[in-house]
Formats: sequence, structure tokens, C-alpha cells
Amino acid sequence: MNLFTGTRTKGSTATGKRSRPALLALAAASTAAALAITVAAPTATAAPGAIPPGLSCDTGKHAIDEYTGFALCRNNGSQPQTFWVHLVCGWAPDVDGNHVTLRPGESGQSTAHCGKIGTGIGEIHVRP
Repeated sequence: MNLFTGTRTKGSTATGKRSRPALLALAAASTAAALAITVAAPTATAAPGAIPPGLSCDTGKHAIDEYTGFALCRNNGSQPQTFWVHLVCGWAPDVDGNHVTLRPGESGQSTAHCGKIGTGIGEIHVRP
């Protein structure tokens, strides 16, 4: 039995033999579908996560380096707040930035950097 085509050979004729063009078309369609799912998933950019109460934050990518993301926050509450930026990095591992503690009225920034083996920043979240 030929495991690639799923045909049995008996003497010089094959039983249940599929045509080569049909097999090639099936293989091409399967590959194209798998690539479309694989490529679309990591490059999709979702809305940033909810910002913790008491903080007002701006998030974004560095102007020169698309693999570096930041969260610039201000504490509008009456208690000290700690936050950090969390980057979803596509094919590379996700990363967290430095933890920043702000007293009421203070501003500060947390930055993180995705690995170059990935597809860059897909999402930016502010974590409490």
C-alpha cells in the first residue's frame, strides 16, 4: 500500500487510485487554508485592555522601534497605584514592563520590548 496516495497495488494496476492533479489541488487548498489562519492570527490587533481605575494612560509603540511598547500613566486617585505595561508579542513570548508606583497626582512610564523573532506588538495592556 502506498501511504502517500492511499492506493493499493496489485500487480501492475492500482485499485482506488486518485488522480495526481486532484491530490495536488487538495494539498494546495489545505496548505493555503492553514497559512491563512496562521498568518492572520498573530497579526490581528485587538483593542487595548481596560485601564485600572484611578489611572489615565496613553499606550503605544515607540516611534522608531515597533518592537518597543509603552504605557504612560497618571494617578488621578487618592491612593498610590502600581502599574506596568504588558505586550502581546505575536510569535515571541509576551513581556511585561517595569513596575511603576505612582503617588496621587504623579505620572510615570513603563516600557517593554518584544523579541525580534516575533511578529511585533499585537496588543498593549496596562496591568494593575
